[in-house]
Amino acid sequence: MQIKQCNTLDEARIEIDKVDEEIIKLIAKRNDYIKQIAHFKTSIDEVKAEDRISDVISKARQQAIELDLSPNLINDLYVRMIDGMVESEIAEFRNAKGL
Repeated sequence: MQIKQCNTLDEARIEIDKVDEEIIKLIAKRNDYIKQIAHFKTSIDEVKAEDRISDVISKARQQAIELDLSPNLINDLYVRMIDGMVESEIAEFRNAKGL
C-alpha cells in the first residue's frame, strides 16, 4: 500500500479526509450488498448467520495483523458495523417477505 508523503499538517489532514470519504463509500457499498443478500435468505436466523459473522471478523483481524494494525481495533469496528448491517438486513428481509 502506497501513501502520499505529506509536507504539512494541513496536507496530511486533507489526505485523511479523502481516505475517510472512501471508507464511507465502501461501507455504503457493503451495506448495499447486505441488503441484496437479505433476498436470498429464508429466515431471520439465516439473516443473523453467526458462523459467517465469525468468519468475516476472523479474516478482518488477520488482515489487520498483516497490515500492522491493531486486530482489536478492527474487531471492534467490524462488530459494530456488522451489528448495524444485520439490523438493516433484517429490516430488508421483513420488507421483502412482507413480514
